[in-house]
Amino acid sequence: MSAGVPRVITLGTAGGPVWWRGEKRRTGIATAVVVGDRSYIVDAGTGVGRQIIEAGLAMADVRAIFLTHLHSDHVVDLGSLALFGIMRMPTDPTHTVQIIGPGDRGCLPRPSPRASERLGPVFPEEATPGTARMFAHLMRAYATDINDRLYDSLRPTPLDWFSARDIRIPEDVGFHPNDRPTPDMEPFPIYEDDAVRVTATLVKHAPMAPAFGYRFDTEAGSVVISGDTGRTDNIARLASGAGLLLHEAIDFDWVESEFAGRNDASARATRDHHYSAHTSPREAIDLAEQAGVPRLALHHLVPIITDQVMARDAPSFSGAFSIPSDLDAYELR
Repeated sequence: MSAGVPRVITLGTAGGPVWWRGEKRRTGIATAVVVGDRSYIVDAGTGVGRQIIEAGLAMADVRAIFLTHLHSDHVVDLGSLALFGIMRMPTDPTHTVQIIGPGDRGCLPRPSPRASERLGPVFPEEATPGTARMFAHLMRAYATDINDRLYDSLRPTPLDWFSARDIRIPEDVGFHPNDRPTPDMEPFPIYEDDAVRVTATLVKHAPMAPAFGYRFDTEAGSVVISGDTGRTDNIARLASGAGLLLHEAIDFDWVESEFAGRNDASARATRDHHYSAHTSPREAIDLAEQAGVPRLALHHLVPIITDQVMARDAPSFSGAFSIPSDLDAYELR
C-alpha cells in the first residue's frame, strides 16, 4: 500500500459486549479513516487505544471520533482514548478533537414483550444520556486522576483537547426513538474539514435509537461504515456510489446454537434482538449489490465469522468480498 494514500484500517473487528475466545483474537469494534496526516476514528470498542498505536497512528493526528450508537461495545474505551490519549499529545493543544454521536433518545425503550414484570431504569434522573452528557459523566468520574495530573505534572486535561456534541437529526425526517426509529431518509451532513466530508443516516438497531451509519468522502474515494443494523434501505442509499462498504455481520446459525434449549425470558429476548437488529452475511451482500458497491468487507463479527461463511457467501457477490482481521487496511478509491 502506497504511503499517504487515504485508507481505512479495521482497528477492531469483534462485536458484542463480551471478550471472545478462539484462534482469531479480535479486539472491540473500531475503525480508522486515515487521510494524509489526519485520522478519524469510528467507535471506541475495547482495546481501541492500543490498536491505534499498533496501526502506527498518532493520537495527536486524530481529528474526530464518531460513535455509531451508545451500546457499551462501541463506547467502552472512549474514556481511555481521552485519558490515555492526552499522554501521547502535545502539552499545548494544537486542535480540538470532536466527539460526535447520538443525542439523548428522550424516553426509555419499550420493554421486551418477553418481560413478565414491571421494569425500572437505573439512574432514572438521567436514564438515556447522549454523547455529550456521557462524555461529561466519564470525565467527572475521573476527576481525581485528571486534577492530580493537572496540578502535579502540569498536564493538559482531556477537556483541553476533546469536545463532545450530539448529532441533530433533521426534524422533517420524522424520527421517534420508539415509534419511528428508522424512517426512510436521505443522508445528512454532520462534519466537514479540508480532508473529509461525513454524512449520516439512521439505521435499524432498535431499541437502541438513534443509531447511525456514516459515510466518509475524500478526494481519493469513499467508505461507508454501517454501524450495528438490520438490513435497511437507508444504508443502501448512503452507500450508493461509494467505493467500499464496511458492514456488520452476525452468524444466525450461531444464534440458533447459542440459544437452543434456553427458554428463560432473557435468552428469548436476546435472540429476538439479534434477528431484528443485526444482519447476516448474505443480507449484507444483497444490500451491497443493491447499492452497487464494488467492495464489501464484513466486521463487527458475531461470534467469529468463519472461513466456511466466506466460502459459502463470497462467490455470490459480484465485487470484491472480504472478512478482514484486526489492523487490515483498505485503500480508498
